[in-house]
Order: sequence, then C-alpha cells, then structure tokens
Amino acid sequence: MHRVLTRKLREHSKLVDEDIERITKLSYVVRQYEANDDLIRQGDRPKNAVLVLSGMVGRYHLLGSGRRQYLSFHMIGDMPDAQGLFLDQMDHAVCALGRAIVALVPHADIVEAFKVRPQLGFAVWRETLIDAAIFREAITNNSARGVRARMAHLFCELFYRARASRVADHDQLALPLTLMQLGEALAMAIATVNRTLLQLRTTGSVDFRDGTLTIKNWDKLAKLGEFDPGYLHVKKVPTL
Repeated sequence: MHRVLTRKLREHSKLVDEDIERITKLSYVVRQYEANDDLIRQGDRPKNAVLVLSGMVGRYHLLGSGRRQYLSFHMIGDMPDAQGLFLDQMDHAVCALGRAIVALVPHADIVEAFKVRPQLGFAVWRETLIDAAIFREAITNNSARGVRARMAHLFCELFYRARASRVADHDQLALPLTLMQLGEALAMAIATVNRTLLQLRTTGSVDFRDGTLTIKNWDKLAKLGEFDPGYLHVKKVPTL
C-alpha cells in the first residue's frame, strides 16, 4: 500500500524522505470487492479513505430512476474518495469495475500525517484538485463534443493516466467496463455506444472489446478526441 501511494503522489508532487517515512506509518486494512459491489454509497459518512491497489473502480451518481451517471474511473494508486477527508457526507458512490482490491486508510491517521508533514497534506489535496479537473473535463466532453470525439477522449484519458501510473502495457489497458457503463459515462444509449465503437475501429486508431482497450494509433486517437493532457497535471510525461 505504502509504495503504491508514494508512487501515485510523486506523479504530481515532490515528496522528501520524511514524507515517505510518514506514509509508511499509515495503518490500513485490505478489502476485495467483486464487480458492481459498492465500496462507498451515496449518503455515507466514511471514516476511511480508499486507495486502489488492483483493478478499477468507478465513481457515480445514483439517479432517482435507479440509473447511474458515472463521473470518473479510477485505477491503481488513485484515491477516489479523498474528498471524504473534507466533507461530512458523500454525495456520490464508488463501485468496483470487475474484481478490485483496495486499502482502507483511517481518516484519523491521514489527518495526523498532515499535521506532522504539511507537504504530504498538500500532495493529497493536489490529488483531489486533479480529480476536480477530470470532472470539469468530463462536463466539457459530454456537453460540447460529438459522440465519436467524446468516446475517443475518454479512451485517451484512461490510457494516458494508466501509462503515467505504469499500469498499462505498451499499447493495451485492461478496462473492465461494460458497454452499458461506457454509455452511462458518456451519456449515450447502447445503440450509440455500439455505433460509435464501430466508427472508431474503422479509423484504425483504437479498439475496445472483451474488457481490453487497444491503442493502434495514439496520435490519430488524440486528434479525434481533441485530447490535451494538461488538465491531468502529470509532471513526467509518459511514453506513448
């Protein structure tokens, strides 16, 4: 857990030896979840922060109709509910996408670490600010781009983040999303998801099937998705 968190925070923040030592003192409990299991429910008042150790999780709003609007997806090293450190009640839920393993770190331990090492607190705060940037980009993506560009942009974002976190192969990423979940993230009906996937395949830029995202031509996909990774604030640009 400690190595995973350290590596993630170093993507965007400078950590000194004292920060890393404090991270190693954080207590945690490991939990495994199956596909669609909720780690956090909308309305919860959590006392632990989640750190993804394996697999992927999704953050979503549960609508009155029972439908979901996925807000973001999170992979190894991400803390999808870090906002819970600063908010009394969660206004969204987090579920596993496929099998996922997470560490639950007590809020009290994290807050104490912030007091001892303020720079570590700034790093976690920066993590939540990057989450907010991802949310803003998702709003723009779903409201201002056509369906092909919208899907291409999401694929670019997930692959870029995975490469930055060193959890993707050279041109492939395990992406345990169903077509329904993809549609719920991109505000598309299933028929539109299928049609848009076919359109992207015909460009020779990307393929997505059986839970695997395959990048065939990164430059073409990034152009199709109007993707500029600046909002992710990754200090070391991954090789693509």
